[in-house]
Amino acid sequence: MTAPGSLDESALKELIAGELGAVRDRSLGLTTGALDEAELTAQVSPLMSPLVWDLAHVGNYEELWLLRAAAGIEPMRPEIDDLYDAFEHPRSERPSLPLLAPEEARAYIATVRSKVLDALDAVRFDPADPLTSGGFVYGMVVQHEHQHDETMLATHQLRKGAPALLDPPASPQAGAAAGAAGEVLIPAGTFEMGTSDDPWAYDNERPGHLVDLPSYYIDAEPVTNAAYIAFMEAGGYDDPSHWHPKGWEWRSEGGKRAPAFWSRDGGGEWLRRRFGRVEPVPPAEPVQHVSWYEADAYARWAGKRLPTEAEWEKAARWDPDAGRSRRFPWGDAYEPGRANLGQILHRPAEAGSFASGASAYGVRRMLGDVWEWTSSDFHGYPGFRSFPYKEYSEVFFGPGYKVLRGGSWATHPLAVRGTFRNWDYPIRRQIFTGFRCARSTEGAA
Repeated sequence: MTAPGSLDESALKELIAGELGAVRDRSLGLTTGALDEAELTAQVSPLMSPLVWDLAHVGNYEELWLLRAAAGIEPMRPEIDDLYDAFEHPRSERPSLPLLAPEEARAYIATVRSKVLDALDAVRFDPADPLTSGGFVYGMVVQHEHQHDETMLATHQLRKGAPALLDPPASPQAGAAAGAAGEVLIPAGTFEMGTSDDPWAYDNERPGHLVDLPSYYIDAEPVTNAAYIAFMEAGGYDDPSHWHPKGWEWRSEGGKRAPAFWSRDGGGEWLRRRFGRVEPVPPAEPVQHVSWYEADAYARWAGKRLPTEAEWEKAARWDPDAGRSRRFPWGDAYEPGRANLGQILHRPAEAGSFASGASAYGVRRMLGDVWEWTSSDFHGYPGFRSFPYKEYSEVFFGPGYKVLRGGSWATHPLAVRGTFRNWDYPIRRQIFTGFRCARSTEGAA
């Protein structure tokens, strides 16, 4: 995948048209097939929207930004703007709204897309206009739809009943690494965090700035199911000394004893439910569907801690030989086969997979597989400016949200990079979350 910043306007428009088509195929694939109208309009959990809301929402967002804002075209359906404004209606309310029915939603988003493609040739990517410069607003819309596709996958995971998604054909888990993962030492020093020149980066990734860190160790791979089971079997859920006080309260009130979607059979084997299938928990895969509180408790039990997001980003992006940060751990261009991204699997890959995607420090699988919790609260970088609307990032700044990094197997490659920042409440488990640990070198043997 070519980086958008390296293309002239004609080639960039060709890339945009192709990516618009690819993401729409993905969205439709998650809202057709085995699902009937009743399932598309149902709410499987108060945490999630009905699938049909997400489907129409991506089209409404596209109309707002690519037809009205970028192309100056009059509104098509202004009367539905309120229905699909995520800030006007929390997810718990959305099933009670007069939403477009599935066929009407599909027709609406198809008409929007047709008009967007018709208008694309006439739109100029003006370097003086931050909305269109480098095709930013188009990249924002494509990424937004991919993000909702990942949200729809989380809805599918929460859904009960017969499987509605087929596993992709077996995909080689490229470049397996031999030996135990262990830790990697990241030397002390300054690195550039964030970006000032990536044309499709969001406001919360900007601006690039220098951060000086002391040396630290970081896990070479995410924590596996086998390692997490060891924490569970050692009484990790029973010892409040491992838990943040609010985490212990959450664990106790909810009776949490294992990651979400896990259960135990009569013989004591741990099972998981994955898209309607019940299967043994694979010991070598990264643990998935754990909250920040669970990740933090495991790290304390292991004598470690969660990395800060600065520590995570330095380990992922900084090239000490070149003295600069990379866009991806392995380089500046996305290369298939280096990460478990884009639904090539419907699960994390086994430990040691995708070793060719290691960072300059040799830290592996920092993109894909599972979103990784960090210890950091979500905030703006020094010099942050909200763009193009404060509701994307700024309204979430503060101690209520923890930062996640790296994407998951469900994240599309176009919607993640080494600077990308996700955030959520520390109790969330329905998203495809895992973690790796870190520790300071001070006092280390």
